[in-house]
Amino acid sequence: MESNFFEKVFELTKQIPVGKVTSYGAIAKAIGSPKSARMVGWALNKSTIHNVPAHRVVNRNGLLTGKNHFANMNTMQELLENEGIIIQKNKIINFKECFWQPKFKT
Repeated sequence: MESNFFEKVFELTKQIPVGKVTSYGAIAKAIGSPKSARMVGWALNKSTIHNVPAHRVVNRNGLLTGKNHFANMNTMQELLENEGIIIQKNKIINFKECFWQPKFKT
């Protein structure tokens, strides 16, 4: 089950458009596991070899809670800012404007 869950997370995360973000919970809900937001985060920690844009997934308040899992503490913020996302104090300022609502395609 874990690998199937991870694959769904990876597939959906790859659909997030450049300049947009979504949340761990939104992904969990879209893949049919609404109480598995933490597991989405766990999957994204393992996503580097799958070429997944994990930097586009944040918590429900727009906080860069996953930043500790990148090469350095600034990588996630730099990647998002390069896509036009405004960040101050580890939080996306224009969160509502750049939020992408995922829809899982089976």
